[in-house]
Amino acid sequence: MNLEPLLSHWQAVLTAIVVCVTLVMLLVGRRAPDMVMIGGVVVLLAAGVLTPEEALKGMSNEGMLTVAALFVVAASIERTGALAALVDRALGRPESLASAQLRTMVAPAALSAFMNNTPVVALMVPAIRDWAKKNRLSVSKLLMPMNAAVVLGGLCTLIGTSTNIVVSGLVSAKRGHGLGMFDITWLGIPLLLAGLVYLLFASKYLLKDRRPAMSQTDDPRQYSLEMLVEPGSPLVGRNIEEAGLRGLDGLFLMEIDRDGHVIAAVAPTERLETGDRLVFVGIVDSVVELQKIRGLRPATDQVFKLDNERSERVLVEAVVSNTCPLVGRTIREGRFRSTYDAVVIAVARNGERLQIKIGDIALEPGDTLLVEASPAFLERQRSSRHFYLVSEVRGSTPPRHDQAWIACTALAAMVLAATLELVPMVAASLFAAAIVISMRCISSNEARRSIEWESLLLIAASFGLARALDKTGLAEGIAQSTIAVAGDHPHLVLAAIYFVAMLFTELMSNNAAAVLVFPIAWQTASDLGVNPMPFVMAVTVAASCGFATPMGYQTNLMIYGPGGYKFSDYVRFGGPLNLLVMALTVALAPLIWPFH
Repeated sequence: MNLEPLLSHWQAVLTAIVVCVTLVMLLVGRRAPDMVMIGGVVVLLAAGVLTPEEALKGMSNEGMLTVAALFVVAASIERTGALAALVDRALGRPESLASAQLRTMVAPAALSAFMNNTPVVALMVPAIRDWAKKNRLSVSKLLMPMNAAVVLGGLCTLIGTSTNIVVSGLVSAKRGHGLGMFDITWLGIPLLLAGLVYLLFASKYLLKDRRPAMSQTDDPRQYSLEMLVEPGSPLVGRNIEEAGLRGLDGLFLMEIDRDGHVIAAVAPTERLETGDRLVFVGIVDSVVELQKIRGLRPATDQVFKLDNERSERVLVEAVVSNTCPLVGRTIREGRFRSTYDAVVIAVARNGERLQIKIGDIALEPGDTLLVEASPAFLERQRSSRHFYLVSEVRGSTPPRHDQAWIACTALAAMVLAATLELVPMVAASLFAAAIVISMRCISSNEARRSIEWESLLLIAASFGLARALDKTGLAEGIAQSTIAVAGDHPHLVLAAIYFVAMLFTELMSNNAAAVLVFPIAWQTASDLGVNPMPFVMAVTVAASCGFATPMGYQTNLMIYGPGGYKFSDYVRFGGPLNLLVMALTVALAPLIWPFH
């Protein structure tokens, strides 16, 4: 098809320019990605290419709402501590980065073959983030390979992705019956195995470490903290290594006080007993992680004398001022809990190890206190002259372990309902989110904070651009022109079909790309007089495998913020993977489903 008549249409020309400029700005990365995408949609809206309804339709899109709800459900699993123990046992302690990557790819990929990719990624992101921190690994080296493995795993069965089901429906409309449960498996498994090999080797060279320049171990504040092994704790009988208390990043187990007998040099094989007082020295981020371990609690009994529940409290750092009335008095003498309705659980003083119990520490100006209190403490003390600085430690609220079964049940019910197609995925995820909030697995404020709003805005804006490509005829013109260049050779035409579907997947939703390219692929196969199945499979794979942009697949956007990625990371790492999957699909599909 000749593109000249199409490009003479000013709306198509403007859309092409806006899309190109948007992609360039995303690649350069000097502006916030969501603002760049929204800017492109606003230009098309102002020019009249898009109506207000079309520009804003992405805000109510099922995919965006599903992702938002899944962020909340995943946060509730993390908040209740339901996933931490399971992940620690399943992933263990890796000996190398490659070992860690393999552990975080294989199980999620296998799981994604039998459930939707999106909840798998939503569940794994917070778990891998915490696990990476504990094992001193870069989360940016783990999340993108995991996400790619999950997408490839979804190609192994019919129910692995919604795109597979959409294409099956399109095939059914053409020939009376759709794809079988394991029809795509013959192609999906080789793609997954080849993809895992690529992910392991390419991540070493093509993925950048996106950790901040100052790591958490550079924190100058070293807190002294005592933790008690509770009766009935799952840690009782386990050694220090098994309990995950050895090698914690930025935290050191100084000694164990066992019934007055002090074990100063704690061996990794030392087994924990009920009532052990563990003395740690470490930075605040590591202290927060320590608080989340089930079966450990601060050694001071004062935390149980506060009025509100522990699950509603936060950790606060407060620097003692020279006008604080408690200066020169011990924490116990000054009745800190009664005075401030808060409990000191750790103290940092110029990096020195304080050899006395918390209650016996005499406060000095400049001491940094780690305080457990209700959020109201922050409001009361921010303007107080008793403290120089008062700030909440993010993510420090103790886990709601007693609510873990509710969060897990909600997640399992959501996955089961969506997999069996009892209700749409969006309905299942929204209902699960409502359950975990109403049952107080997670507070409404925590639910709002758990949502990656930048990712949602990217998803919503991408639908606006995709609509402009479709509405102006630019997408169809590009598709037909690309296929025409391939001529009459089936393999070349198959490659062209795949390339077009892959290109559209990177610019619009995967299902929209499949629906747009499928009729062209089917008609092309009919015109060539060949078996349409290789073309069907090419569209199916290409519509799911968009690794080169954050918009290529909705799970790509879910790892964008948590991984600290830039647009260029997707292009550099995902681009070659796109080409590898394309080459294998074009080579294998005609062997599995011959043209004649």
